[in-house]
Amino acid sequence: MVECSDGTYYTGSTNDLENRLKLHNSGHGAKCLRGKRPVKLIYTKWYRSQTNALKAEREIKSLSRQGKIEMLKIHR
Repeated sequence: MVECSDGTYYTGSTNDLENRLKLHNSGHGAKCLRGKRPVKLIYTKWYRSQTNALKAEREIKSLSRQGKIEMLKIHR
């Protein structure tokens, strides 16, 4: 999960985190982040399978902003 320059959160999955962050901050990542740079990495979790990673991504995306804040408090 990244925090955007406007304070919003973006959740995604990747198998190359460093490259994905560079893409987001260069404006070549997710289209919805192009006007919200720079982004800052605030949460990561590694999964053994892409299936589990995508399931977790969907679960996090379904949380409200407050739910994401609470999740971050627990995992810090």
